[in-house]
Amino acid sequence: MTQAVRRWLLVLACCGTAAANAQSRPLVVELFTSQGCSSCPPADARLGQWSARHDVIALAFHVDYWDELGWRDRFALPQSVERQDNYARALHHATVYTPELVIDGRFDALGTDDSAVERALAAPRSSGPLTLSLQNDAVLIALGASPQAAPCDVWLVPYLRHARSAIGRGENAGRTLEEFNIVRELRALGGWTGDARAFRVTRSSLPADATDIAVLVQRAGQGPIIAATAQALR
Repeated sequence: MTQAVRRWLLVLACCGTAAANAQSRPLVVELFTSQGCSSCPPADARLGQWSARHDVIALAFHVDYWDELGWRDRFALPQSVERQDNYARALHHATVYTPELVIDGRFDALGTDDSAVERALAAPRSSGPLTLSLQNDAVLIALGASPQAAPCDVWLVPYLRHARSAIGRGENAGRTLEEFNIVRELRALGGWTGDARAFRVTRSSLPADATDIAVLVQRAGQGPIIAATAQALR
């Protein structure tokens, strides 16, 4: 057995310990936003404040349906639109909007609603058995055994910590926007049904501008998030 395999098995063993001793985890706050939406900059600023907290994983998903007003959001992803549409179905909403917050995959709120985030932070949050580590060119994700776990999806979310964008057209024309924790990819790693499982991703496969990475473990069907962690790539 190689030393690398031994280290990896140790990670899985640690995950099993975490399953037996579930502890609080960061709250996941997802903001659906756009550079073309004049109501979004205050929500982007709020996300920047939440991103500075150790007990929050704050992620900005830029959507592209505001681009038709004349400004193409350079950070917009089709995956962001798909994720927001899936949340609309899961939360039984007839439509989507920006700026929209989805908190822990459980409910949504206006993007500037501090009170919704504070209420969610005050509630207890137990974590599933998840660990994330970096090893040379590898991102290693381990999920320990949890026999009572419902089926979940495991998502890899590389993001850019901070950017400024000069806006030339559209509702924010003439403004320079400050943006935080901008999602650069949403990658499905696979499913988890309670058995110990490991995933390996090469760092070179991640978007070149990603500075950090998050892993979300979410009930199948884009339901509640049951485990989450994040780490800087550089």
